Amino acid sequence: MRFVDVAAVSAAVAATASRKAKVELLADALRRLEPDEILAGSAYLAGELRQRQTGVGWATLRDAPPPAAEPTLTVAGVDRAIEEISRVGGAGSQARRRDLVGALFGAATMDEQRILVALFGGELRQGAQAGLLVDAIARAGEVPVTLVRRALLLAGDLKSVAEAALTGGAAALGEFTLRVGRPLAPMLAQSAASVDDALAATGVPAVVDVKLDGIRIQVHRSGDEVAVFTRSLDDITARLPEVVAAVRGLPSREIVLDGEAMALDASGRPRPFQETASRAATRGAPVTVLSPYFFDVLHLDGADLLDAPGRERWAALAGAVPAPLLVGRTTVTTPAQAAEAFAAALAAGQEGVVVKSPDAAYDVGRRGAAWVKVKPRHTLDLVVLAVEWGHGRRKGWLSNLHLGARDPETGGFVMLGKTFKGLTDELLRWQTERFLELAIGSPGAGPGVAGTRREDQRQHDAKGDWVVHVRPEQVVEVAFDGVQASPRYPGGVALRFARVLRYRDDKTAAEADTIDAVRALHNRT
Repeated sequence: MRFVDVAAVSAAVAATASRKAKVELLADALRRLEPDEILAGSAYLAGELRQRQTGVGWATLRDAPPPAAEPTLTVAGVDRAIEEISRVGGAGSQARRRDLVGALFGAATMDEQRILVALFGGELRQGAQAGLLVDAIARAGEVPVTLVRRALLLAGDLKSVAEAALTGGAAALGEFTLRVGRPLAPMLAQSAASVDDALAATGVPAVVDVKLDGIRIQVHRSGDEVAVFTRSLDDITARLPEVVAAVRGLPSREIVLDGEAMALDASGRPRPFQETASRAATRGAPVTVLSPYFFDVLHLDGADLLDAPGRERWAALAGAVPAPLLVGRTTVTTPAQAAEAFAAALAAGQEGVVVKSPDAAYDVGRRGAAWVKVKPRHTLDLVVLAVEWGHGRRKGWLSNLHLGARDPETGGFVMLGKTFKGLTDELLRWQTERFLELAIGSPGAGPGVAGTRREDQRQHDAKGDWVVHVRPEQVVEVAFDGVQASPRYPGGVALRFARVLRYRDDKTAAEADTIDAVRALHNRT
């Protein structure tokens, strides 16, 4: 299959709002893939690369050569090129990688370059979510969608499921089972604004789990072999020897556990999330110890428990794991009891709670009403200091906001981070017009803006013209999950998971929240 056809399908999917039309476009593309192209091609249609790490950053992408006039690339050829790029290492690797990227982009047309940039950058927002791909795989492979969904939940890898469905049909999909040692996509929780709303979704009685301020872990043990995986199914066994030791000490010979790991201070309260995340991402001798806590069991000594109701799984968990390694759990029958459990979790320094239905099976990889998370919502009124031109689906719009808090001592503003979350198409259109009005100097053309020649684009990028600095006048209300220390920003703090709620035209920049208020929030967490 030609790679330019993948680019065309991606553009067509992004251009239509119809779910049915998206699915049909994707299914038709999947049918046209050769057997040896399915893994890579299905990944491209899902907006990702088959290779998890390539070592290619924005600095390399912005120096790409001019596009080719005619399409010559195939899906298989692009995959081979990216595989070679991903394997580059050792002395001279940076130059070698740059040469390989240049060769690939030099053979790509403008449309192909556009999708390659988005794939390497992880920003191909074309509306082809996993749910749509599942439906498309079922249609292309002429198999029941329930089989595709189940296989995906167990495999945790859309590419492998697509290959099985398209080459082996229902029989191949049926071969996907829970296998100790192979991670599976974790069950996820939807969000609610309050415990009352959460209970309305789950029903009562319900259980309320403490939502720890840690990282999600899935731990597999078979005999003395223990493996630890992240939420994204990355193997971090070597980085968490303390978790391995804890699970190896359990009486069970074969077990699959779902839980969290986090760093604690001397009093037993959680350390800042960034310390936990940094510890899990760092190789070598551990400095910060992570403590594991488990809230579910998926397999126990030869028995799969995925389809068992929660109450049965949790009873098995309590019998297999000692209480000090279990997440705090309370059974509730009233909103008042749930509110009390929520308040206790926050008082202990945790993120919030997850309200769960005891009747529900473990819905691997799904985000449904059986698990509902509730967290306190922090909000701040901040000032927009700059905006970045978008690319991919947001080409031609000002997208990523640079957020600043007011500094009462200097009268200026202190940057706290960036966000493009929470922006609807309507807001993108509005803010593009608004910030072009507030732009300081030339607003530039931005990367990927229609009508910009690549030579001009490289010049704009080299000067940083994809960032439009604006007069600090526009106030925006943002929600965020917390404040963390950050040496990256001059104020020493940054917002976690900031997202736009609304623009505050009723407030002036002089009424924005101060950096002191932000630091006070950090000191309380």
